[in-house]
Amino acid sequence: MHTLTQLKRLGLFDARVPRYTSYPTAPHFKAGFGSETLANWISAIPAGNKVSLYVHIPFCRRLCWFCACRTQGTSTAEPVAAYVESLKQELATIKALLAQGIEIEHLHWGGGTPTLLQPEMITDLTKAILDTMPLADGAQFSVEIDPSEVDGVRLDALAKAGMNRASIGVQDFDPMIQEVIGRPQSYEITKEAVDGLRTRGIESLNMDILYGLPHQNAARITDSVEKLISLGPDRVALFGYAHVPWMARRQTLIPTEALPSAEERLELYNTARDLFVANGYDEIGIDHFALPSDGLAKAHNAGTMKRNFQGYTEDVSEVLMGIGASSIARYPQGYVQNEPATAKYQAAARDGKLAAAKGHAFTGDDISRGRVIEELLCYFRADFDALSAELDLPIETFHGWVDGLENVLPGTTKLDGNTLSIEDHARPLARMIARHFDAYEVNESGHSQAV
Repeated sequence: MHTLTQLKRLGLFDARVPRYTSYPTAPHFKAGFGSETLANWISAIPAGNKVSLYVHIPFCRRLCWFCACRTQGTSTAEPVAAYVESLKQELATIKALLAQGIEIEHLHWGGGTPTLLQPEMITDLTKAILDTMPLADGAQFSVEIDPSEVDGVRLDALAKAGMNRASIGVQDFDPMIQEVIGRPQSYEITKEAVDGLRTRGIESLNMDILYGLPHQNAARITDSVEKLISLGPDRVALFGYAHVPWMARRQTLIPTEALPSAEERLELYNTARDLFVANGYDEIGIDHFALPSDGLAKAHNAGTMKRNFQGYTEDVSEVLMGIGASSIARYPQGYVQNEPATAKYQAAARDGKLAAAKGHAFTGDDISRGRVIEELLCYFRADFDALSAELDLPIETFHGWVDGLENVLPGTTKLDGNTLSIEDHARPLARMIARHFDAYEVNESGHSQAV
């Protein structure tokens, strides 16, 4: 086991590195990416294919101070209703471009707060989506649930629409920490939402919890994790709080002097990790945990798990379409992000145009380097023989990318023949190791801490 001194020497506590939910990462997407290019990519999806669809709802009743997502506050339903109409218009534009027989394998509503939608909006939006592309047999339909912004009527509407997986953000159950981060959400109201989901037959539940929040310590995170485990989630994401007030201005309300140090962040992560493992959760990649019965654990064991903008996923679709303001999509040809500003997005949708604002068309070794990074972050190993066959590249290409890694991060990896593995004690450095395979310049100021 590396001591804190050794990890410090290797730069873990000072580095800021990408989370690598895409490659290249979003800061490298270029502005002015043409909607015509996106239209061509959509039209190129083969008939009969199965795709994934992400729907972004940017509205929130309250703006949590810790959050760095693209969201906006609203106290009335009118802006949300108008936005749903824009989503329907975007879907109609997409439908006109699609080949026949394309189905949705994974559907996810995120935000923002999707449960801000009124029941009739939920029904209306679902109908528009399914009129564009039907759900495939066995499809997964997940929705992000805010326990403070949901009731039985909306849960009924979501269940009737076909939701079969729910995601709840917890962050932390400590009332004082909740007050400091602007996210009041009691254990009781969270349990009420969980019980409401279970009684409606939603058996698949994942939750998010954060470490590195202001005033967190071992006792507080232990209490929060134990309460979360008592709710019986099938899957948990244990994310490090990213304090980036220069990107998310609302984070200036969070007292920086109350934030734990990088060394303390690692201790908080390890405390939570040990509790999940002790309670029967499999450790998945760098920040997820899942019960052995959960689909993510099964995908991990089968070697089919992937990594995308939602984190780790069992979704193997080549196409992840995105609709709504600021949504990001991935096609075999590259990435594209919609206009982040809601007003500009809605104007494009009203005009029957795709709202692409920026993106990146894959060139050179983007796909192959991205696959190495994905394998390292999913499995802490990369089998160059398998990747060589998959990508039709010579083994020497991968070995060339490894050159110099031992000099930069000595003792963290092992190259056994044609398989590169991250040593167990060096797993906290996984994102830094992944950065070695990143051919693009990494501006540390735009990324979160490595731990």
